[in-house]
Amino acid sequence: MAAAILAGCGPAPGPVEQAKIDPAQEAWYGNAIEQLASMDRQAQGLLQRGKADEAAAIITAGEPWATRLLSAPRPTLRAMEAVSDLDDLYGRMLLANHNYGWARIMFQKNLARWKTWKPQTDETAHRLKLAEAAIAECDRRLVE
Repeated sequence: MAAAILAGCGPAPGPVEQAKIDPAQEAWYGNAIEQLASMDRQAQGLLQRGKADEAAAIITAGEPWATRLLSAPRPTLRAMEAVSDLDDLYGRMLLANHNYGWARIMFQKNLARWKTWKPQTDETAHRLKLAEAAIAECDRRLVE
């Protein structure tokens, strides 16, 4: 009987760990990628037609989508590409508006993304080179 009483005085059991859900495996994640990629294409088309203000509105509306996609512990390559495209568009708009320092920050985000992405592919290496070239352009313009 003493053993039963002493057993009841032991430490409380630890908290029960809840299963961690990977957002990248949920249905909404794929839909969010498609939504952001569509917004990227729309903004790109508007920029090509000289409608920078309309493109800027879409880019701004895309930011919450990008943040949500990047909330996953391991974003997918497709998600990273959609977010990267949005940041590249934003950086190019800033560059065109002579906001070289801010543009450089946007391109620097892409540089960091593609420099650390594993496994490297031809596409990720290409995106890395584009980010490096954009940063070099910002730096060139900053010293003019």
